[in-house]
Amino acid sequence: MTQDTAIEVKNLTKIYKLYDKPMDRLKDSLGLARKRKYKEHLALNNVTLSVKKGETVGIIGTNGSGKSTILKIITGVLSPTSGEVNVDGHISALLELGAGFNMEYNGIDNIYLNGMMIGFSQEEITKRLDAILEFADIGDYVYQPVKTYSSGMFVRLAFAVAINIDPEILIVDEALSVGDVFFQAKCYHKFEEFKEQGKTILFVSHDLSSISKYCDRAVLLNQGVLLGEGTPKKMIDIYKQVLVGQYPLPKSDTANLLDDEEIRDAAARAADRTQKSESAKPWAAPANEAENPDLLEYGDGAASITDYYVTDDSGRRVNSIIKGADFTVHMRVKFTKDVAAPIFAFTFKNIMGIEITGTNSMVEKAFLDPVNAGDVKDISFTQKMSLQGGEYLLSFGVTGFEQNDFTVYHRLYDALNVTVVSDKNTVGYYDMGSTCEVKDAVLENEK
Repeated sequence: MTQDTAIEVKNLTKIYKLYDKPMDRLKDSLGLARKRKYKEHLALNNVTLSVKKGETVGIIGTNGSGKSTILKIITGVLSPTSGEVNVDGHISALLELGAGFNMEYNGIDNIYLNGMMIGFSQEEITKRLDAILEFADIGDYVYQPVKTYSSGMFVRLAFAVAINIDPEILIVDEALSVGDVFFQAKCYHKFEEFKEQGKTILFVSHDLSSISKYCDRAVLLNQGVLLGEGTPKKMIDIYKQVLVGQYPLPKSDTANLLDDEEIRDAAARAADRTQKSESAKPWAAPANEAENPDLLEYGDGAASITDYYVTDDSGRRVNSIIKGADFTVHMRVKFTKDVAAPIFAFTFKNIMGIEITGTNSMVEKAFLDPVNAGDVKDISFTQKMSLQGGEYLLSFGVTGFEQNDFTVYHRLYDALNVTVVSDKNTVGYYDMGSTCEVKDAVLENEK
């Protein structure tokens, strides 16, 4: 473990024993079971990763991928079945709601209890008490038993304790999704302060925009396997493929522990679809510099996006749009199979990979009809450009539902670069088109 490494995980494996009945668990723990009464579930499979000091790293993945398990092992809540974890720095963790709290104690008692569990003395906690109470902002409820708290009050207090004890490493597991929008904004502002102070942050979230905005790097887990790590944009794009079964998942080396034949079959089918789509790229080679030669493309082949472009309010194909002007997003789609109700979509992302805006034909109630193999459709979305001046990436998609399962027929991620030209940028991602008026006030004594 190098001096600039805060967390190092080597070949980490965690196997849970799953029992059908509590009595089976008891017999097994007492050594009275004559035969195995449990099934083994591989929550983490030989995972290796490291987090540098000062990094903010997000962990993403589907439910049951092992995200919370790896955080609990890093913080010492769980023990690994095999592997090694090394941590250099003082950790503060906010894991499951209620972890480390005594429901019968009031808020003040739990602040001291949590602080002492982390390793602080009573005097050190007292020095930080005012800052914790100010951040939590739950008023006199702090003197009531926490079992009477709402989930929002609970997470306010827990997070206030976690971030006000001056940790070197902060670990958070989805807890922020419980607080109200104002509290979440306060927490993310604290994240920014921690980043500026060079502290290490490791957190799990299903909010992909937060992963894109706050993380230096993202780690993607699936079924306990580390699929990859890299820039948030790259990992989020792969994660979206995993969600719709369009990413070839690696086969497990410990299949005897998992009974995951269905998972392996699904991975094989996804790999086959990917191979077929790679052998017959439906989209044309980039015609200009605005088209991305390295776009991410996948789908099951039922449809192909054969053309895509943007036009201005005069109908000319352009790569730049003047802020405030009308523009149209175009795509042409050819179908190779009958599709009951295709959905056509586009999305704008910024260069960090954060999805800014977008829509689809189902939301707009523009097209809900079936199509036949061989049909070709031209789709257009017309709107006013309200994004701030800057560079954006435009993605296209054709999706639908097959027997209630969401299906991707064809997607082109980050296919086109669009430049928004503006002589007036307001705050944030888009301009609300506000009208400002300033006039002399009529005072009471002038009436």
